[in-house]
Amino acid sequence: MSWIKEISYAEASGRLKKIYDRVKGPNNTIDNVLSVHSLRPHTLIGHMGLYKNVLHNANNTLPKWYLETLGVYVSYLNKCDYCVEHHSAGLKRLLNDDAKFNDIISCLISDNVKIYFKNKHLAGLHYAKQLTLSHHTISEADIRTLRIQNLSDGEILEINQVVSYFNYVNRTVVGLGVNTEGDIIGLSPNDNDDPENWGHS
Repeated sequence: MSWIKEISYAEASGRLKKIYDRVKGPNNTIDNVLSVHSLRPHTLIGHMGLYKNVLHNANNTLPKWYLETLGVYVSYLNKCDYCVEHHSAGLKRLLNDDAKFNDIISCLISDNVKIYFKNKHLAGLHYAKQLTLSHHTISEADIRTLRIQNLSDGEILEINQVVSYFNYVNRTVVGLGVNTEGDIIGLSPNDNDDPENWGHS
């Protein structure tokens, strides 16, 4: 759970219960990263709206596995074990290739991404690290570097938003002591075509 009071699905009523019904997983489970918002349901709405549209929207053009990879990498850099565990499981499911998954996780955890990634995917990961650990050093030249690697401005925006989202959620999780107790690891809102469908599966 976390270091602050939370309202469970069974205890929820009114607006919170309606939101929980939108985000719940099997057997009415609510991921701890979501239930930590229960005392201020409006922040859960904000969180889910951002998460769903940044990571699980059909209008993104970068592959979903790569967006999840960015999330795992940022979470590793931020020492957020909760998000590393959840999103590694999501990445493994998306890849459906144990060898590829192990290669990616190995290079992320060793912080040596050039072992596996090349060209625009590598450039995006370098930008993710810079935005996470030294955002104040970023300049327009860094954006030009991404363009040189054939990332469109829309794709640069996708990377920026995924990295920014994970920096937000990592600090929510670490700052409130959210753990995986009771969670079903790796669930996500997988209906990319409907931004209003927040159900976890």
